[in-house]
This record gives sequence, C-alpha cells and structure tokens, in this order.
Amino acid sequence: MSIYDFNVKTIDGEEISMQKYKGKVLLIVNVASKCGFTSQYEGLENLFEKYKNEDFMVLGFPSNQFANQEPESNEKIKEFCSLTYEVKFDMFAKVDVNGDNEAPLYKFLKSNQKGILGTEAIKWNFTKFLVDKDGNIVNRYASTTTPESIEDDIKKLLK
Repeated sequence: MSIYDFNVKTIDGEEISMQKYKGKVLLIVNVASKCGFTSQYEGLENLFEKYKNEDFMVLGFPSNQFANQEPESNEKIKEFCSLTYEVKFDMFAKVDVNGDNEAPLYKFLKSNQKGILGTEAIKWNFTKFLVDKDGNIVNRYASTTTPESIEDDIKKLLK
C-alpha cells in the first residue's frame, strides 16, 4: 500500500486520487482556522509559492478534533484561507485525523510515521507529514514546528 492508493475529497467536494501528486514532494498538514498555530498558514503558503515550480505541494486537511478550532463548513474554511492568508495550495474537505472516523489517508500516515514516544495519535492542529517524490513518508513534525524550519528538509528532497 502507498500514499497514492488513497482518494481524498477536495474542499469543493470533488473526490480525487492521491495519484495526482505522484512525483511531487508533499507537506500534508491538518489545519484549523481558530488555533494558536493558524498563522502557520502564512509560512505554508510561502513554502508553496517558493517551491511549487519544483514539484512541491502543500496539502491542507481541516480538522475540528482539537478544542473545536475548526467549526466552520468547508465553504467558510475555503473563504477564510483565501481572504486571510491568500492560500493557493490544495485544500481538502474537513476530516477526522484520529478515532473511529479518521480519514484512511491519516491512518496510513500515522502508522508509517509515528510521533513522539512511538504514538500514532495526532496531538494537535498543524501536525505535518513530509512525503518524498516516491510517496515515502520521511518525517513527521509537531504542531510547534514552523513551516520555515522544515524548508531545508524540503530542499533536500527536491534535489
């Protein structure tokens, strides 16, 4: 099984295959609009703009599983991201990243790149997974890890 075996729903409700991203370096992030880390949208967008022509993509998956920090509809989330942070990277429909209803893609990401002390559960918004051009999950970063601090790891994978 690989990351490319999953289908996901865009923020506009269209189901797409992760095959679309084959050959790209990916930074997959569970996002929220009312979180202390929400300003990371700016750093994520800056990374995307800087490296999008080098086969790099940020994938944002809104989740409302942490302190009700993403209560809005997909439409309102899209509007917020566009108006507040001018987000142009790909955004997806709201998902659960933990628990009985977790998105299959997140189950796969977590089982292949465990967190601190070997835990699989995502602890908070803005947990990030870095995926290489072959679909291998190469790193997992905590919410507190800024997008800017991941740039060197991204550059290594783009070579």
